[in-house]
Amino acid sequence: MTRYSIFSLLRNALSYHEDWQRAWRSPDPKPAYDVVIVGGGGHGLATAYYLAKQCGITNVAVVEKGWLGGGNTGRNTTIIRSNYLWDQSADIYDHAVDLWHGLSQELNYNVMFSPRGVMHLAHNVHDMQEIARRGNAIHLNGIDSEFLTPGQIQDMVPIMNINCRYPVMGGVLQRRGGTARHDAVAWGYARAADALGVDIIQNCEVTGFKIEQGTVKGIETSRGFISAGKVGCVVAGHSGVVAGMAGFRLPIESTPLQAFVSEPLKPCVDCVIMSNTVHAYISQSDKGELVIGGSSDPFVSYSQRGSYDQVEHVAGPIVELYPILSRIRMMRQWGGIVDVTPDRSPILSKTSVENLYFNVGWGTGGFKATPGSGHVFAHSIAGDDMHPFAAPFSIDRHYSGALIDEAAAAAVAH
Repeated sequence: MTRYSIFSLLRNALSYHEDWQRAWRSPDPKPAYDVVIVGGGGHGLATAYYLAKQCGITNVAVVEKGWLGGGNTGRNTTIIRSNYLWDQSADIYDHAVDLWHGLSQELNYNVMFSPRGVMHLAHNVHDMQEIARRGNAIHLNGIDSEFLTPGQIQDMVPIMNINCRYPVMGGVLQRRGGTARHDAVAWGYARAADALGVDIIQNCEVTGFKIEQGTVKGIETSRGFISAGKVGCVVAGHSGVVAGMAGFRLPIESTPLQAFVSEPLKPCVDCVIMSNTVHAYISQSDKGELVIGGSSDPFVSYSQRGSYDQVEHVAGPIVELYPILSRIRMMRQWGGIVDVTPDRSPILSKTSVENLYFNVGWGTGGFKATPGSGHVFAHSIAGDDMHPFAAPFSIDRHYSGALIDEAAAAAVAH
């Protein structure tokens, strides 16, 4: 693998940048692998990378029915944070944030991580009580958390109208949070995994599993049967469909989550601002576009578009909070299919089928967990025992009642 640096940039300039090595190979699938990862998004590619880099398992394939990052990895609002309420959530999300801070150097690929801070607003007394509870819990878990007065918020975000229809009474800030370039994350992990010998197989749809005496033996695909010692499924919104192929059900519903971006503006928002009460959040990309999102649509669907009423539900509060934006034009809109569990926490677990693992249920917050999720899932598959950060998120919690209820505590109004 060519190492990206100022020297390789200058060297390739001499050939008019026509001799760059391809970022990753496009091999045909081999008959058998030690591990097959189903799903070529950020979580799946990260899992394959850490299997090869840290666990020493390089006979690995990542199979993706479309193109890399064509699912939720390329269809989100790129927010990174770890300010969750419960200890189990704090462990895995803050592990991810720690990895984010060195990820570009780790992968030798600029993922454009920007720790610009993530701010949550409070608009009423209940909000103030909620951020007090969550902020103190976050602080006790050793995660950075600062309470803000309305005046401090106004200083940080001068364009905000704190005395609007949704008056701003305070907020809580995590400065280590921020954003990253979603496509670059997928590409960086793919390139690094490929360099370690991982086969990345695109346009290869899984159509079934071969299971003998309760043990998975491989996968049936649109490009033929692939034998596998272990199989890890990381397919987000299609998790329920894939689990059905293996003969069991997951406690998951899939709904569309949409977002949209504006025409480019000069810099005016230098942090991520989230509002739980009205569920409208906003940040500004490096190109100047305002990235705007809200809650998922209130119905089950596999559409990647979303409904028009949700756009209106988000745009109204945005204009109230930031009246300066009332005349900007929206350039494009998109949707992802989010896999939501009853307690709004993920599932990282063994299953009733031996050697078949699932990493699903990240709902509306999967992107932020990408490196942490892939890291602990890889160690769980390699060691055949769930990593301590993953163990609390077993599918069994939905039967035992040991739920990790982040439905509101995550500052997301599901």
